[in-house]
Order: sequence, then structure tokens, then C-alpha cells
Amino acid sequence: MTAFKYDSNSIMRSVIRIIVNIILVISAAWFIVYAFLNQTIVSGNSMTPVLDAGDICLVNRLGYDLGKPERYDVILFERSDTGKTNIKRIVGLPGEAVQISAGLVYINGEPLMDERLGVIALAGLADNELELGKDEYFVIGDNSDSSEDSRFSNIGNIRRQSIKGKLWMRIKPYNKAGLIR
Repeated sequence: MTAFKYDSNSIMRSVIRIIVNIILVISAAWFIVYAFLNQTIVSGNSMTPVLDAGDICLVNRLGYDLGKPERYDVILFERSDTGKTNIKRIVGLPGEAVQISAGLVYINGEPLMDERLGVIALAGLADNELELGKDEYFVIGDNSDSSEDSRFSNIGNIRRQSIKGKLWMRIKPYNKAGLIR
């Protein structure tokens, strides 16, 4: 008959192993967030209904180092006039011709039919066809009536080097947390 023997060393080893694993997981998560992601707070209502003022989002900084911005990406960019950052949606890509007429965005003469854009009341600079340069993007806020974007001369076309990253995920408020599309 063998009796159960209590070994305090094996329990201590198990506890230490669990603590070390927790520290490793937290360290890896911290490295990923701070090396590849950035946190930003949405100001204003120019991206409503997708994003609201005060929402906290993660920005993927690495994605555009490996790829390039695409149409409908929601991006964080630095304004050339103030140096502050803004959040808008890309609608025009490098080398394209952009025009806004009768409330619709036209790319190379073809209308963009996307419900996120809605009807655009003010064409601004895009009243006449604009040719984008080889590293320029045309951006518009989803709530175009309350958006200061590429239609206005103080923002204008966004150069590639001004783009800080793609908004990836809303993390606050918690009830609206999820990927940004």
C-alpha cells in the first residue's frame, strides 16, 4: 500500500511556471501592440456612423509597410497644414481622376456606388475633375456633410508618406468593439 506524499517543491514549480507563462504572454502582447499598432481617439463626427467622437481605435502601422492603401480603407493621416492627425476613408487612388457631381463620386468617369459615401452635397475642389499624382490619395469622411477632407484646400490630396496607418479595430466603447470596415 502506497500513501500519497505531499511534495511542496512540485507545487511551487507549477506556480512559478504559470507565473512565467503569464509574464511571457503579457510581454508578447505588449510588444505586438507597441511595435505594430498605435492607439488613436476619434475626434469629431466626420466618420459617423462607422466611428463616433470619443471612440478609441487601434491603428495598424505595419500593414502599409508590407502593402499599399486600398480604396475604402479607413486611414489615419497627418495633415500638412496643422500636423495633427485625421481619420478618413480613401476613395481615390494614385493616378486616378476624381470628380464629385450630382452628389456622387466619380473615378475615371465611373460612379462609385458605395452606401458608406452617401450623397455628397458639397463637391469642393472635386467640382472639376482632379488628377491624383503617383503617391496621392483622395479621402472623404463617411459623414461628408460634417467632414473636412480632400474636397477642401487646407487638406487636399493626401500624400502616401502622410498616411500613418489603417484603422483596424475599435476597442472602446466595449459594446461597439470590433473590426473597422
